[in-house]
Amino acid sequence: MCTGGCLCGAVRYEAKGDPINVRVCHCRLCQRAIGAAFNARALYEIDMVVLTGPVASVNSSPGLKRGFCPQCGTTIFSMREALGVMGLTSGSMDDPERFKPTEHIWISSKQPWLVLDDGLPQYPEGPTE
Repeated sequence: MCTGGCLCGAVRYEAKGDPINVRVCHCRLCQRAIGAAFNARALYEIDMVVLTGPVASVNSSPGLKRGFCPQCGTTIFSMREALGVMGLTSGSMDDPERFKPTEHIWISSKQPWLVLDDGLPQYPEGPTE
């Protein structure tokens, strides 16, 4: 199980079971949405996640909705409803150290000062699967 929430505590979530995958995305959309060099996230089936509290959302690209706390601005998730999946941001997790990434995606947009030497697979764009 994974639990987490926003900085001010107004939004909380609980995700049951294990994530589908845990990835680090370096695309420019994630960089802008998160306000950081990358977005580390754990992907779950939507029906495995229960959100409580006020959540605002915006479609950052076709088919991708991002959810955040309207009070403090913390980005909580990115969601592809058509695929039935939701990526919970590692920074919003209560215990982020439990969810170690297995690969880096969209490294074609990676910040040039960021050195990836963790030995994980790296994909120029999205993953092959």
